[in-house]
Amino acid sequence: MHLINQYKGLGVAVVTPFLSTGEVDYTNLEELANHLIHSGVDYLVALGTTGETPTLTDEEKHKIVRTLVQVNQNRVPIIVGMGGPSTHCILQQFKTFDFSGVCAILSVTPYYNKPTQTGLIEHYQMLAAHAPLPVILYNVGTRTGCNIEPDTALKLAEHENIIGIKEASGMMNQIMYLVKHKPEDFLVISGDDAITLPLMAVGIDGLISVTANAFPSEMAQMIHLAQEEKFINAAEIHYKLLDIIQACFKEGSPAGVKTFLALQNRIEYYLRSPLTRVSGEHQEFIKKLLSSYKSPNE
Repeated sequence: MHLINQYKGLGVAVVTPFLSTGEVDYTNLEELANHLIHSGVDYLVALGTTGETPTLTDEEKHKIVRTLVQVNQNRVPIIVGMGGPSTHCILQQFKTFDFSGVCAILSVTPYYNKPTQTGLIEHYQMLAAHAPLPVILYNVGTRTGCNIEPDTALKLAEHENIIGIKEASGMMNQIMYLVKHKPEDFLVISGDDAITLPLMAVGIDGLISVTANAFPSEMAQMIHLAQEEKFINAAEIHYKLLDIIQACFKEGSPAGVKTFLALQNRIEYYLRSPLTRVSGEHQEFIKKLLSSYKSPNE
């Protein structure tokens, strides 16, 4: 059995900071990663949706991962996102990518071509058979047009190199069915910040968070309290953060969380096309949220 406990708790889907010129800002990436680790997060996820990965070149992807590995110094596990619509292309990436310092692969469902459930099983079984690291499935049908049905996930859980799923379907019944019937050594991780606390009450293993880029210590505290089954205390933090969480997603992610990060002076406020900044009205709303926010310890 793989050491799945290291992926329980709070993971952060790390944003990609850019300079105003549009180039990747590796200096702020280093500082942000260091801040996240010092704030008590349990692991980092590079090259996810939040990192604007479809807009990055292969060279930038490699350098981002190398930057995170270097600043991390083995303090927390690092997971790398590696998925796409072509099974063949992902297998080729496995052969050329430098995975040193990386602990697992998060692989989103093939998007655009909408495979059947049989196609998903064949795709992931092929990836798992050739992946140099454990594979975590990533189900986010609102972005990919493709849902991993729970029985499909359970079939894939039988593969020794598939260790879990990031569930961002938002479908509570589907996720609970999966939790009820999954093997003991298979992780179910939330990909929805706003509904993670109730999901933890019914047995999921934690969260890969967007909001935690800007509020890492608070999100970590909430998740860790829930792990200890201190749900009343966790709910206090949940409700203090709820408006912030919803603001992060109202006009698209990572535009929302990048607005918070820019106002916190952690990154420059830049997104790569076709993504854009939030509207002026929503930016003012986020400013008000941030100015009135008090941490759970205040």
